Amino acid sequence: MSAPVLAQEAVPARPGGTWRVALRRLLRRRSAIAGGVIVLLFTVVALAAPLLTPYEPGSAEWAGKITPSSVPGPGPGHLLGLDSFGSDLFTQLVYGARQSLVIGITATGLGLLVGALVGLLAGGLGGWVDTLAMRVTDVMLSIPALLLAVSVAAVMGRSPVAVMIAIAAAQVPVFARLLRGSMLAQRGLDYVVAARSVGVPTSRIVFGQMLPNSVGPVIVQATLVLATATIEVAALSFLGLGQADPTVAEWGRMLVKAQARLESAPHLALLPGACIAVTALGFTLVGEALREVLDPKTTR
Repeated sequence: MSAPVLAQEAVPARPGGTWRVALRRLLRRRSAIAGGVIVLLFTVVALAAPLLTPYEPGSAEWAGKITPSSVPGPGPGHLLGLDSFGSDLFTQLVYGARQSLVIGITATGLGLLVGALVGLLAGGLGGWVDTLAMRVTDVMLSIPALLLAVSVAAVMGRSPVAVMIAIAAAQVPVFARLLRGSMLAQRGLDYVVAARSVGVPTSRIVFGQMLPNSVGPVIVQATLVLATATIEVAALSFLGLGQADPTVAEWGRMLVKAQARLESAPHLALLPGACIAVTALGFTLVGEALREVLDPKTTR
């Protein structure tokens, strides 16, 4: 009767308390609040796009107002004016946010799922499984993330699914190594040794205790990856590997269209570029603040 009690006492407290403390510390950080406001605004704009503008993205019904030397600026009916193809610029920016949100979150979730599974198997089982998984991730990590994403997107063709898979593939080895490292750190702790000594099944130890106590760094990394994913979505679109439908608004495609008018209408490039930078900054601020509040060295 004493053995199971020993295993139970050796197990650390549930991570729920840690997350509550982290949330309170997070709300006291100005950088976290600023990042959260940016992310919330970005999300609201993306979800409420049809309510914010009466126009359809990619519509060229005002193309007759475009001349080789000028593009109409802000005016009645067009908050930010028109782009070089006769579409409402504000509409393109708003719907571009939706495209970045959907692809970025889906790609990050897919990369997190696959990478966490690989890291879980490697860190939880060890042995040849760990060796094989890490050698594969080493090969993937040796290729620059954007180059890997471009290669995958080029092979799969121009589609949102291809972009999602391309971005996710570049993030899988990062998540895998991070979770694997956390799992290995947990394997040597007293509660794991005690649980193994009393015959607790490996699956119960891995999924019931080691995994919940190892996901903190992975969640932080996922937040930071959202910033990278926003930039990579725009980069793939800029390189012509994004959505094949020209009527779909994309921030990266807007940058391409604006190149021919950088001197006469620089705002056509500055506005989508600012949207990409500010959105990435918001996710970065939240991720960095979350990393700090979960770091035991900074806990007070």
